[in-house]
Amino acid sequence: MIGIDIVAIDRIARLKARYNETFLARFLSPSEIALVKSDATAAGFWAAKEAASKALGVGISAECSFFDIIVEKDAKNAPILKFTPKIYEKFNIKNASLSIAHDGGFAIAAVMLERF
Repeated sequence: MIGIDIVAIDRIARLKARYNETFLARFLSPSEIALVKSDATAAGFWAAKEAASKALGVGISAECSFFDIIVEKDAKNAPILKFTPKIYEKFNIKNASLSIAHDGGFAIAAVMLERF
């Protein structure tokens, strides 16, 4: 399954300016917030979580919340996508791939899921 999402970096920047760090806590865990060094990164993480939920076919919902989707970085700073055990089991996820890009004031993420 494939999911893609795009978000304007300025939209995330405005929400962050309006609600301060509490905005980030609405969709990111403390460990994810620690990785956010810019508004572009925050927008990329937002897009990644939206793209992942779309790849699952449910969107952000009661079936899959923002906190069921985890974005990490590897040793080379590449994004890694993980899920809570509940999501791995419910959707039979074998492997997940994530790509995030930023350009022209937008952040885009693409997710590909392999299922058992």
